[in-house]
Amino acid sequence: MISENQWSDQDLLKRFNRAFPDFYEQYASREIQRQNLQLAYQIHRTKQPVIHLSLEKNRTALYFANRNHSYLLSDLFGVMAAYRLGIHSLSLYGQIRTPMLVFIKLVLSQDGLALSKKMTDSVQRALLQTLNGEFAVEEMLTLEFDWGEGLKDVQTSFYTDHVFKLPALLIEATSHPGLLYKVMHAIWGEELLVVNTNFMLWRGRIRLLLYLLGPNGSVIPDYLGQRLAQNIKDRILEIPTSN
Repeated sequence: MISENQWSDQDLLKRFNRAFPDFYEQYASREIQRQNLQLAYQIHRTKQPVIHLSLEKNRTALYFANRNHSYLLSDLFGVMAAYRLGIHSLSLYGQIRTPMLVFIKLVLSQDGLALSKKMTDSVQRALLQTLNGEFAVEEMLTLEFDWGEGLKDVQTSFYTDHVFKLPALLIEATSHPGLLYKVMHAIWGEELLVVNTNFMLWRGRIRLLLYLLGPNGSVIPDYLGQRLAQNIKDRILEIPTSN
């Protein structure tokens, strides 16, 4: 068991960091590394995901941590889309070795402002219910959005990043309230794990770079990459049919 007074232990932090990709210590600040270690300890202690929302200037910051699963980001961004929350920034650090935890920070707004207390409580409750299988976010979003509109200009490409030594998928598209959900739902459909992201929103366009692992944490070979990119694009553009 890790005690509270061990957070300053450099050896403990280094051991924890070994579960991340090699670039983690270089690109994640020491503050982020320590914060993720604390969140990991909270998961270990409570056996529950971490869902924490707090005020950050005139926005709301969501801190989320859990064991990484291919469906996880679909659930997370599905809730964000269901409540039509604006996403201003996204940071994600996922482990590539046991225990395969993922740590996420989203900066959110509701009508351009920080979330109200009522909305904060609703989002937290919806996330818990979705993760527990009590809230069918896919069904709600099929009714909420007309997927036939606004999701036509999507480009995807795959490459292996030789600096990070990880497969990478680049997605560029016109901004749409449900776009990130559709992307993450497509990732789930291909049984992929996201272990790092680069997110940029500029002039109504979204540029999203996802560093990925294949099913069961496997490395994605280059010869499958372009086929994977096309599959992801097809899934994003797919229009759900009602039964």
